[in-house]
Parts: sequence; structure tokens; C-alpha cells
Amino acid sequence: MIDVNLKLEGMDTLADYRRSLFEKPRLRYLFLELTSRCNERCLHCGSSCGDIVLDEMPAETYYRFLDEVKADLGTDDKMLCITGGEPLLRREFFDIMGYAHKLGFAWGMTTNATLITRETAQRLRDAGMATVSVSIDGLEPTHDAFRRTPGGYKLAMRGIENLLAVGGFKTVQVTTVVTHQNIGELDELFAIFDKMDIDSWRILGIEPMGRALKYPELLLTPDDHRHLINYIRDKRMAGEPVCYGCSHYLGLEYEHEVRDWYYFCLAGLYTASITANGDIIACLDIERRPELVQGNILRDRFSEVWQNGFKAFRRDLSDDCEKCRNCAEVAHCHGDSFHSWDFEKNEPRLCFKDILW
Repeated sequence: MIDVNLKLEGMDTLADYRRSLFEKPRLRYLFLELTSRCNERCLHCGSSCGDIVLDEMPAETYYRFLDEVKADLGTDDKMLCITGGEPLLRREFFDIMGYAHKLGFAWGMTTNATLITRETAQRLRDAGMATVSVSIDGLEPTHDAFRRTPGGYKLAMRGIENLLAVGGFKTVQVTTVVTHQNIGELDELFAIFDKMDIDSWRILGIEPMGRALKYPELLLTPDDHRHLINYIRDKRMAGEPVCYGCSHYLGLEYEHEVRDWYYFCLAGLYTASITANGDIIACLDIERRPELVQGNILRDRFSEVWQNGFKAFRRDLSDDCEKCRNCAEVAHCHGDSFHSWDFEKNEPRLCFKDILW
């Protein structure tokens, strides 16, 4: 456990650095939503992806876009984060990512892994994929029901094993979304993953956004949240490679205890995203609202938008909420995450202040 004074010093330093990014943002993570199509129908999907066909941009548009990003912003210290939908459903997936690799971009992917055969895993390595995060959301019956995909668990676990067998990746990670229905399965899941050669297990609570808002019975109770955070902390104290995501500010007691960093929302400061139709937004998990779209790569040069746009994100959300503004934690929380903000009520949908302390 880290000394309280060291925590406060680290959190204050990060708060100052975050404010400096309002004027001088630093692009570190560029998300590409290659498709909105998906072969699963997850109950929590923030993008409500599925068996839909939107206007996907041609591969040539991505080539031009990546050329521009490299010319204007370079490739050093940047990660392309590939997602969807299920990105492997994109017909030109390997053409696009092979091109990115030749340009010198590091890249990783979030996937349900159901399409990763041994041959596909080899092609991913050949195309330069550095990291991969695979979703496993409970034991087999729970996972398949949550993702509304019979047989999805077996296919996903096969995909992980194929990635591990091919090898050569920097990180093979499993991500689990914890709900009120699967929180009792954490120990059994740990036992399964502990026998595999994965690099880390990333655990997230289900977020009150997207499809999840239609299924309130899945949302975590305060007791669930406390159990989850303490479970992660106990595993980390035992030296296990388990972590909580960057989702929320957790207060002095838990910051730096359940992840390797202190909290701050990266949207529009470190992170930008390109949707399947070319819209430039901050984070793919944030509610898709017209006023939050910064431009479109079909008509705008991304680097100019990155430098001059994103004003809605280069500020504190707490400015819009009296309760947050007057909170004793505002200097480190800033109003918490954009992805869980209620833009109609101008307040967070989830605040850990009333849960953890």
C-alpha cells in the first residue's frame, strides 16, 4: 500500500499535468472503429453494435488518413487502437493494418476472438499487432447469455489459445465486464486464467451507458462495487497481474492500489477516435451526440481538428455540475469520466464518492 502523502503528491502532479494538456494536448491513443458490424449482441455494448451495415469508408480512405497522421503528427509514442463492432469482420482488415504497420504505427486490437483461428493469429502477428484484449464476460453459460452468442465462450477461448500458441505479441490480455449477475464468478474465472499464459486480466464494472441502460438488473450495486474494487486490490497485493481500468476516480484509499496509475479521463487529451463513418470524436465509449463530433476525416484534416477542436473535453466536467464543483475531491476527480456523464442532467451517472468512502 502506497504512503498517503506520496499518493497526494502524485495526484496533485497529475492534476497539474492534466491542466497543461488543455492547451497542449498529446495524442497517445488513436482509436479506429473499422466497422459497426458485430457477430455478437452484447447486452452492455456502448455502441449498440450488431448485424447492421453502416457506410464503411473504403480502405483507400484509411491509407490517406494514416499518411496524413504520420506526416503531421508522426508515429512515435502513438498507439492505434483497433475496434468495432468486431474488427475482424472488416473485409480489408489485414490490408489496412498491414499498411499501418509498414508506416511504422504500433497497434493493438480489442476483439471477441471468436474469429481467431491459428492462421488468423499468425496473420495478426505478421501484420504487426502488438497487443490484444479479448473479452470473456463470465463462465461459459454466463458469457454466452451476456453476449447472446451460443458457443461464443468456446470460440473466444479457442481464439486466446491460438494467439498464445503463435506468440510474439507484447500483451495478450483478457478483459471481463463485471455485472450483478457474474460478480460471483470471479474466483472461478481467475482459476481458469491463472492456468493460461495471458499477460494480464483487466476487470471493469458494467457502465450505465449504451444497451446496459435497458438492463438495470445487470448494473452493479454499491456492495458489488466495493466487492469488486477490494477483490482487485487483494489480487494485486498478492502479486497477480489483475487490474481495474481507467474508468473512474476511486478516492485516496484506492487510487494506485487497483491499477498502475492515478485516474484521469484521457478523452480529447491523450485519446481521439474515428468512427466507422469517419466522424472524429474523443472516445468511442462516450454517448454519440452531434455536439461532441469534432469533424470528419472525409472533409477535415485530422491534425488540425486535434490541435484546434475538442474544446468540450479540454475542461473539467465539474464546471457543469454544482454538486461536483463543490465536492472536496474535485481537484483530482474533475467530474469523473465523460463516458458515464449524463449530458441531459449535467451530472455523473456513477460517482464512487458515495460508494467507497
